[in-house]
Amino acid sequence: MRLFFFSLLFCAAPSWAWDDGTTPFVVSPDAVVERMLYLAQPKAGERLVDLGSGDGRIVIEAAKRFGAKGLGVDIDPRLVKLATDNAKRAGVESLASFEVKDLFETDLHGVSVVTMYLLPEVNLQLLPRLIDQLKPGARIVSHDYDLGPWPFDEMIELGLAEKMVGPLGRSRVFLWVVPADARGRWAADLPELGGRWQFDIGQKFQILDVDARAGDSKMVVRGARLRGEEIRMAVTGQVGGKGYNVLFAGRIADRRIEGTVRVSDGESYRTIPWKASR
Repeated sequence: MRLFFFSLLFCAAPSWAWDDGTTPFVVSPDAVVERMLYLAQPKAGERLVDLGSGDGRIVIEAAKRFGAKGLGVDIDPRLVKLATDNAKRAGVESLASFEVKDLFETDLHGVSVVTMYLLPEVNLQLLPRLIDQLKPGARIVSHDYDLGPWPFDEMIELGLAEKMVGPLGRSRVFLWVVPADARGRWAADLPELGGRWQFDIGQKFQILDVDARAGDSKMVVRGARLRGEEIRMAVTGQVGGKGYNVLFAGRIADRRIEGTVRVSDGESYRTIPWKASR
């Protein structure tokens, strides 16, 4: 027996190819399915793609529970037919479709959610395609295996005595949110808070390295987070001779950030709008 490929589906069946060419079908535990959908959070009107869709459960469940339009791709025509029949029985054939296709030839432009249960080396081969084609804010959910150098945003681990493939007795479900491009020098005018602010941001995936200044004063960046298009930066320091804790929260859209600033001087706090340009 040799491993052929894993069905990407959260609950999907990993497929194993035997020397006689048959492909046994193994269903992942229901608990894993629930966790994958919980992390993916598909929404009505969004597009979901399941790479290696097996019997189609993740696409079908996303359609039934969330109204998401999904496409499952698999290289096994028998599984594609099975998934198509399952979608009809579930009454979601208008939302859930399936195709015989190589996952490396699947177009991911405009897709909001990608789900997968693939071998680690396949995940790594897919990584450039995921980064290049998915828009900021898109979610990627993988069962058991991560994306190598790309740190995950969230991970759920659960014990499963009934699991008989992959890491035995346990499953991990990973979530990545495709980050916006935050790199560069950003400037913001905040007359209520010392005037001109400047942020120099370096970025590797969603991990940020931020240098902040208010006028001529170098500020201390205590934390920075990028999740899709949403950016948060916690900054502290002296502005005009007075100490402040400042939380910047905004959304990146091309070369602009718009959001709010929460300012605290240790005695009170206030919230003001802010805009930054690159």
